Order: sequence, then structure tokens, then C-alpha cells
Amino acid sequence: MAEHFYPLRVAEIVPETEEAYSIRFEVPEELKDAFQFKAGQHLTLRTELGGEEVRRNYSLCTAPADEELMVTVKRIAGGVFSNWVGEQLKAGDTLDVMTPHGSFTTEFDPSAKRHYVGFAGGSGITPVISLVRTALSVEPGSRFTLFYGNRDSNSVIFLEALAALKDSYLGRFELYHFLSDEEGDVELFNGMLDRETCDEAIEHLIDQPEEVDAWFICGPGPMMDAAEAALLDRGVAKERIHIERFTAGRPSAALAAQMAALQEEAAGLTLSVTLDGRTRKVEFSAANILDSAREAGMPAPFACKAGVCATCRAKVTKGKVEMAARYGLTDEEIAAGYVLTCQSVPVGEGVAVDYDA
Repeated sequence: MAEHFYPLRVAEIVPETEEAYSIRFEVPEELKDAFQFKAGQHLTLRTELGGEEVRRNYSLCTAPADEELMVTVKRIAGGVFSNWVGEQLKAGDTLDVMTPHGSFTTEFDPSAKRHYVGFAGGSGITPVISLVRTALSVEPGSRFTLFYGNRDSNSVIFLEALAALKDSYLGRFELYHFLSDEEGDVELFNGMLDRETCDEAIEHLIDQPEEVDAWFICGPGPMMDAAEAALLDRGVAKERIHIERFTAGRPSAALAAQMAALQEEAAGLTLSVTLDGRTRKVEFSAANILDSAREAGMPAPFACKAGVCATCRAKVTKGKVEMAARYGLTDEEIAAGYVLTCQSVPVGEGVAVDYDA
């Protein structure tokens, strides 16, 4: 798909904590269908700051049934976009917004009786609360258990909204807060969601972990790694574990060297790129397939360029491609031939990729 941004008016800026703000957008009637989304998906926002184009991905915190388009932005030290949102963006302003995308979701069925479990840390709660809201409202026979880690109670995003959900869905929504800098009566809840705490939480707070239908993990890298390792070591099937990463880890020196060598070998190769129904021959002239396509004048979509968001996903229809980071793709997508073009280099002539597939 080509990138399609639409100018949307900011309806409201909602302070969630001292560091986090939600942006609610007005969606014109003629764009309502384009901005339909699934729980757990995200938006790519685009604006110009200091004369440069800036793009960022933010998860939707609302449920599809809410019929509200809202994302949450947490300010980070030195964050160009996040600090601009916190200090300058206001209701009435306009932002360019790409239609929703992302695979951190599942298919909900009103007749299902499932048990979902989420591990969230900090702003990782954003897509998870969308999943919680959707599961509880769409599947009246299902329940959701959430482990949520933060520094202290003041930094808990959606504190009141989560409490309200717990009150509304008594017996179906279990919520456990883990605070690293604030001490409570129960020792298990004092500290970060590290490997030991994840193990204990699964052992003591989940009845029949092997029966859980889906696990959702989103937050800081170490927390996600700890939760995933705890589940895999218990024999939880990988396809039941859904992970959403906001940032990518630094590639190993060996991988970086390998990709640099492949880039050098691929320089000048010709590949076929299909986008919006048109196929063009493109010279590999940059660090990856995405940048080469864009240098050739094709509006290939992108957002993070770090292998996380999957905005630049395309299917390899001919030839062989090597890919570095692949966080944004599921194992099923990789098996089906999809790659993240921001992380991909052609190996030899005859490579063809299709953004429309």
C-alpha cells in the first residue's frame, strides 16, 4: 500500500499523568470507514518540526466500539515529537494521520469464553487497554487478567479508567499493579516486572496458565523479554504470545557487519517494486529496499524505520531478501514471505516485492 495520510483536526488533548497526554481526533463522516480499527492497532502521525518531517507511531487506547479515535503519547527525555505534544499541540490544530495498522490484536467472538492475560509496563498499557475494553465488552463470557508495572501510583496511565473497568466487570477483570518506587503491603507487587516477578505472578495469580487463550505483552524491552521468557519456559505455545514493541534494540555487531556486507554486494542491483497496482524497476541505491524505492520516487509507506511498526511491510514474490530486525512481523507473516522493507536487502538479481499483497 502507498502511504495515505489524512489531515485530522485535534478535538481534545487529555492529560493522563504529568508525562502522558491523549490526543482525540475528529474524524469527518467521509473518513469514518478509512479509520475503522482493531483493538491493539496504532496510528502513524506526521508533522513538520524545525523544518523537518517527523513521523511517530502511537497506539490507540480506545476500543473500536467507542467510535473515538484517540492515541496516548508519553513524553520522553529529548523526544522531539512527544515533548512538542506536551508543550504546544492544542485542540483545533491539525495533524497528518495514516490509517490504522498493526498486528497486535486478535479476533474477538461474542460467543467465545476465553481467558486473556496482559503484561504492560508504562505507556505499554495503551494498546493493552484497548484490548481489555474490547474483550470485556464484545465477549461477555471471557475474562482478562492484567499485570501492570510502573514507577509509582502517580505515573500509572489510565489509573481511573482501569479502576472503572474493574468495577464494571466484577469477576471478569483482574488488575494487579506492580510499583518499583513505591512500597505496598504485598511484597510481590513491590518492584519491577522482572523475570522472577513474572514467574511468581504467573504461578500464583493465574489459575491454569496452560489454559490461557492469549497473552499480550507491551512495555520496556527488559520487561517484555522477561515475560516472554517466563511463558516460553512454562511451555506456552509461541502463537499464543503477542508482543508489541515500541522501540528496537541495537543490532549485534555481527548482524550489523553482515548487513553492511550485503548492502555493499547489492549496490546497483535492479529489483521490481509493486505499489498501488503499478510495478517499477528500481535500482538498489540506498541502505535498504524501502529507501531505494523512495529514492526512485515511489511513495512506499514507512513510519519507524526500525523494524518495529510494520508500516513498510511487503511480500517477496521473487528472489531472495535478507532482513535484519523483524519485530513488527508475526512468524506466520514471515513464513508467508513478508518482509519489512526498511530492514531488507536484496540478494542477487531478480528480486520482486509487492506492497499491495
